[in-house]
Amino acid sequence: MHFKDRAIKLLSSFFYLGFLPLVPGTFGSLAGLFLFYLTAGSRWLHFWLTALVIAAGFLVSGEAERIFRKNDPKFVVIDEAAGMLVSLLFLPFYDGWLLGLGFLLFRVLDTLKAYPAGCLQETRGSIGIMGDDLTAGIYTNIILQLIARFSLLRAV
Repeated sequence: MHFKDRAIKLLSSFFYLGFLPLVPGTFGSLAGLFLFYLTAGSRWLHFWLTALVIAAGFLVSGEAERIFRKNDPKFVVIDEAAGMLVSLLFLPFYDGWLLGLGFLLFRVLDTLKAYPAGCLQETRGSIGIMGDDLTAGIYTNIILQLIARFSLLRAV
């Protein structure tokens, strides 16, 4: 295996988390949550790290299909990490219950494939792999934004 292929395997599986035997997507989402914790002190650092993971995901996930000779291989989990990071972008506050709810909502929405995620997943390549998880991340973020803001209004 060439260096490029090994690098794609490393990044697309999010440092081999995707090869864990059970629920690799959940481990990818937990990796996104861990990255969020590393950047929680700075919204802009979180934003740029999210953009970097999304860009890397688009660069490597389609190539991973070629390397593994499989459409949307289950061990490609950079998409879950990216979606989880999107779920937590620019929330007005960070609280353990909100983060836990975000994780659960993201996993449920990623599994349900609400429109247009289901259509995107049918697309081959990076758009198919990344699209459904980014959609779930956007939906999760919208729900969390509403919950957080409603909670802030009730607290006043």
